[in-house]
Amino acid sequence: MVTATGCSPVFRGFESHPPLFFKMKKMYLIHGWGGSNSSEPWFKWLKQELPKMNIKIDALEMPNTDYPKIEEWVGYLMNTVKEIDEETYFIGHSIGCQAIMRYLEKLPESIKIAGCVFIAGWFDLKEESYENEEDREIAKPWIERPISFEKVRKHTNNFLAIFSKDDPDVPVSGKDIFKEKLGAKIVVKNKEGHFNETKEIQEILEFIK
Repeated sequence: MVTATGCSPVFRGFESHPPLFFKMKKMYLIHGWGGSNSSEPWFKWLKQELPKMNIKIDALEMPNTDYPKIEEWVGYLMNTVKEIDEETYFIGHSIGCQAIMRYLEKLPESIKIAGCVFIAGWFDLKEESYENEEDREIAKPWIERPISFEKVRKHTNNFLAIFSKDDPDVPVSGKDIFKEKLGAKIVVKNKEGHFNETKEIQEILEFIK
């Protein structure tokens, strides 16, 4: 530490109040199956609100979105997400939530992040959500391949999972897995469906403040 007597004129005035350097918070947004980085109205809202909180948001465009594969999506995150530390948040929608968890379980244990927000995340789907057998085959690996929740929790214990009672695709009972396996804070909303038409989700901002 430079003392007052040895301080050059450039640094005078900081003897009692040294300059503070803050890392800027960052959030990576991972969209869902068949979506894009601008597909949901609340994506646009989030892109407008986070900079006001001095949080940078990087909304990723996931590959092969109509036919999502675990290896492709996790590989894309491994190759694309370069800046990650204790000020980093991840937010996922639908299958994007699983992509985040499957990505985190592959990271070195020493890497810590600020937290995760999961919107309409799932480990199983309602029968009526399948339009055809192809949908069922696409979903099958995501449903059947286990996730090491213990490894996911090595990186953070700060999780928020949000559901809607009238989601046509995701059984709200899935919230119990998020709570039991990740210790997530659970929010169950009304009349938001699969959050495809939702304009804003204030709980996200409250979570990261």
